[in-house]
Amino acid sequence: MKGKQPWVLGGLAIALVVAGFFVWRYLSPRESTDDAQVSGHVSPVAARVAGTVATVVVNDNQPVKAGDVLVEIDPRDYQLALARAEADLATAEASASAARTTVPVTSAATSSQLDVARTGTGNAEAALHAAEHEVDASRAKLTVAKAKLTEATAVANKASQDLERLRPLVAKDEVSKQQYDAAVSADESARAAVESAQAGIGEAQANLEVSEAKRLQSEGMVHDAKSEATAASTAPEQVATTEAKAKAADAQVLQARAAVDVAKLNLDRASVRAPTSGIVSRKSVEVGQIVQAGQPLMALTALDSVWVVANFKETQLDNMRVGQRADVSVDAYGRHYAGHVDSIAAATGATFSLLPPDNASGNFVKVVQRVPVKIVIDSDQNAAAVLRPGMSVNATVYLK
Repeated sequence: MKGKQPWVLGGLAIALVVAGFFVWRYLSPRESTDDAQVSGHVSPVAARVAGTVATVVVNDNQPVKAGDVLVEIDPRDYQLALARAEADLATAEASASAARTTVPVTSAATSSQLDVARTGTGNAEAALHAAEHEVDASRAKLTVAKAKLTEATAVANKASQDLERLRPLVAKDEVSKQQYDAAVSADESARAAVESAQAGIGEAQANLEVSEAKRLQSEGMVHDAKSEATAASTAPEQVATTEAKAKAADAQVLQARAAVDVAKLNLDRASVRAPTSGIVSRKSVEVGQIVQAGQPLMALTALDSVWVVANFKETQLDNMRVGQRADVSVDAYGRHYAGHVDSIAAATGATFSLLPPDNASGNFVKVVQRVPVKIVIDSDQNAAAVLRPGMSVNATVYLK
C-alpha cells in the first residue's frame, strides 16, 4: 500500500494541474460569437474570347491545378486569323526590305545626277559664252563687209563716171585707146569688187544668223542644265523622303508583328485554363454553347487557404487585438481548431451592405452593430481537408 502512495499522489497532482488549466481557461477573459462563417478564395473563371464551346474537360466539384485546361472553345476562327496576320507580316517585312534597299540606291543616284547636272551646267554656260563671242565676231565681220561694200561702191561709181567721160573722147581720138581700155578695166574691176563686197555681206549675214542660232541653242542648253541642276539639288529631300518611306515600312512591320502576337494570344485563349488550384464550382458551361468574352463559365474554390470571419458586436471589441489566441468550433464536425486574430475590419458590416440604413430619416433606433474579425486557423490544424467556405462556426477570442 505504501508503495502505491507516491503514484496516487502524483496522479492527483496531475489531475489538479489539468483541472486548474481548464478552470483558468474557462474563467479567462474571452469574447465569443456564433455569427461566424468559414471563408476562402473563390476565383471566377470567364471566357477571354468569344466562340462556340467545343469541349468541357471538367465536372462539378472536381479538383484541378493551376494551368489545367477547363474548357476548349472552337479555335478554327482564331487559327485563320493567325494565318492571315502572319501573311500580312510577311508582306510588310518584304515591303520594308525593299524600302530599305531603295535608300542607298536613291542616295547614290541623286548624288550622281547632281554631279552630272553641275557639269552640264558648266559646259552649257561655256558653250553659251563661246556662242556669244562668235555672234560678236560675226557682227564685226558684217560691219567690215558693209564698209567694204560702201568703199567698193564708191570706187565703182567713180570708175563708171570716168569711163562715161572718156567714151565720147575716144570716139574723137582726143584720148588714147590705151587710156580708154584702162578705164574700162578699172570700171569692170570696181564692179567686181562691189559684187565681192556684196557676197561678203551675204556671207557675214549668214554667219551671224548661224551664230545667233548657236547662241539661242546654248541659252536653251543652259536653261535645261539649270533646270536639271535645280531638280538634282532636291537630292537631300528625295533621300529624306525615301528614308521616311523605309521607316513607315518598318512601322508597318511592327504593327503586323503586334497583330500576329494578338492572334496568337487569342488562339491560346481559346483554351480556358484554371487561374489557380481549387475545386470546380458553379459550372454553367456546356458543349455547343456560344459564349462571349467575359462571360462567367464556372468558379474555382481554393481549399488550401481558408479562414474564419467572425462578426463580433461592437461592444466586444474593446480589448480585442491582432494576434490574440482564438478557438473555432465547427458546427458540422463538432471539432475545435486553434487560430489567432489576423485583422479587424475597418467598418461595420452594415456600412458595406447593398442598402445601408439611413439614420437621418428620423426613425432612428439604436442597434448594436457587428464588426467582421478575420481569424486565421493555425497551419498545423489541417483545416483545408474538411472546412468549406460558408460553413457556420462558433468563434472565441481569448483577450489575454
